[in-house]
Amino acid sequence: MWGDLAPIGRDADTRGYRRYAWTEADRDCRAWFQAQAESRGLTFEVDHNGNQWAWLGDPCAGDAVVTGSHLDSVPDGGAFDGPLGVVSSFAALDELRGRDVQFSRPLAITNFGDEEGARFGLACVGSRLTSGQLTREAAYELRDGAGITLPQAMERAGYDPSRIGPDPERLARIGAFVELHVEQGRALDLSGDRVGIASAIWPHGRWRFDFHGEANHAGTTRLVDRRDPMLTYAETVLAARREAELAGAVATFGKIAVEPNGVNAIPSLVRGWLDSRAADQATLDTVVTAIERAAKERAERDGIDLRVVRESFTPVVEFEHALRDELNKILGGAVPVLGTGAGHDAGILSGSIPTAMLFVRNPTGVSHSPAEFAAEDDCVAGVLALADVLEGLACS
Repeated sequence: MWGDLAPIGRDADTRGYRRYAWTEADRDCRAWFQAQAESRGLTFEVDHNGNQWAWLGDPCAGDAVVTGSHLDSVPDGGAFDGPLGVVSSFAALDELRGRDVQFSRPLAITNFGDEEGARFGLACVGSRLTSGQLTREAAYELRDGAGITLPQAMERAGYDPSRIGPDPERLARIGAFVELHVEQGRALDLSGDRVGIASAIWPHGRWRFDFHGEANHAGTTRLVDRRDPMLTYAETVLAARREAELAGAVATFGKIAVEPNGVNAIPSLVRGWLDSRAADQATLDTVVTAIERAAKERAERDGIDLRVVRESFTPVVEFEHALRDELNKILGGAVPVLGTGAGHDAGILSGSIPTAMLFVRNPTGVSHSPAEFAAEDDCVAGVLALADVLEGLACS
């Protein structure tokens, strides 16, 4: 499975993945998922939000145990973030069939669409639509860098966007959702454990900073006469690092757009996107407020007009303690429990259904990069742990 999936959407130069929602690479990933489902005799379906499902047992019976993750990527992302959870889900089912267990609850494997938000700027679109956290009207307003709307992209990929929106009937059939994911950090590597259980996801969000200045000639305009938004943006980037470090949080400007984007032109507009996360809401609010204040003060000094827009936000997610404790009990009671600053579909769904997460050791902690890695024996340990959990939850 891993070998078949690995080449899809991989850039020949960077060796990273570019599996963006509703593109050719996404289509090929979806075809791979469908083939895996059908080769195992599972009932395959696509819901009205574009999420894929592979069912063992009656999808309408209720109280189902669901596992899976996503197959899309960030720009030049790694091979494991998302796909490890989907591949491991199919492998765990194979393991359970090898054990000849008897299922007492329906089991499903899922591939949630557009988890990373690389194309339209909003993470977890598939699970947000399903849970009602993203309305159809707001989804219709999403556009990619080329101005293509989400509905247009779905239509071009052969899907009907007119039916997107909340799916409470589907969620009502699910008794538990367990997502396996490569750890995006080094906690397991430092503790010497192969597998861990998630306790919570930090609150996090994305903010767009628009710095409006005045375009002019880079060679003839005196420094004192300039309204250069790049200076204001640069100071804001430094402020983000400074404030995050003081608060024990993280804050990153990782995406930028410049107009007119000429080597010999002073920009008229610099647009930067801030990603910030913290262990609690109060700390996150403090950091973002301080960054906005620093940006405003520098903008006034530079003669720059500033606009800040919060594009997305996810509050702290405490995974259901009863399900989390049940996973730990199934796995022998000695599995480390750790928090994470990364968002996941399991976090989005936690407000609607009981959810839990398993993490697989990442020896370097690197993620969202071609260097992302998990050793094969650790991946196998993750599959066996997931199989044990699914057996404990779904089998008599």
